[in-house]
Amino acid sequence: MTCIMNLVYGALGLAFLWLMVLSVLLFRAIGHYKKLSSRTGSHSIDGILDSLLDNHLHHDKDISVIKDAIVTLESQAKKHLQRVGFVKFNPFERVGGEQSFVIALLDNNNSGIVKTFMYTREGVRIYVKQVRDGKAVEYELSDEEKEAIRVAQ
Repeated sequence: MTCIMNLVYGALGLAFLWLMVLSVLLFRAIGHYKKLSSRTGSHSIDGILDSLLDNHLHHDKDISVIKDAIVTLESQAKKHLQRVGFVKFNPFERVGGEQSFVIALLDNNNSGIVKTFMYTREGVRIYVKQVRDGKAVEYELSDEEKEAIRVAQ
């Protein structure tokens, strides 16, 4: 009889312990649900899920607008100056030092301008030539100008 009573008390103790664990888990779930529903202003899980889906659709639209803007910016960025080449040189033997220089300002398609700053005793002369696809448009490029384009690429 004592053995049976011990088994009964042990079973009741395990059942009580199991009920306590389930109660704690249930109260946690209810608390979490109340926090979730108070943030969204809805009192049902259906309302919460609907608001999440609405937010998801809204964010999808925003993401597509941002992607379109990025594509536009990338295509425009190819036309901006992205490459710079700089070469110093001495055009005359009598003038000391490499005081003259060429600067190439090119976009992503190797188009832009080449500016040559040539130092002479009388002053500085500046020449500008247009470049398209790495080659001169109207005038022939000097060796230094070709080198500045090569450095820019």
